[in-house]
Amino acid sequence: MVVLKALRMIAATMSGIVGAVVHTAMRTAEPRIDLKTGDAAPDFSLPGSDGRTYRLRDLAGHFVVVAWFPKAFTGG
Repeated sequence: MVVLKALRMIAATMSGIVGAVVHTAMRTAEPRIDLKTGDAAPDFSLPGSDGRTYRLRDLAGHFVVVAWFPKAFTGG
């Protein structure tokens, strides 16, 4: 029983590592955009904590606040 639990944990860990490697290898470099105060925001999309993807163009005419926490939920 303990061995089976350990094997499941190893399989889950390896699956996560493989997924991260594939994601890193497949992503494309985004062009860097330098913005200054007063510039219009470029169109972008971000995943929300609710699992949906939000696009700036879909929120036209509404006030939008973008908040992020680079170290949230990390051990470091």
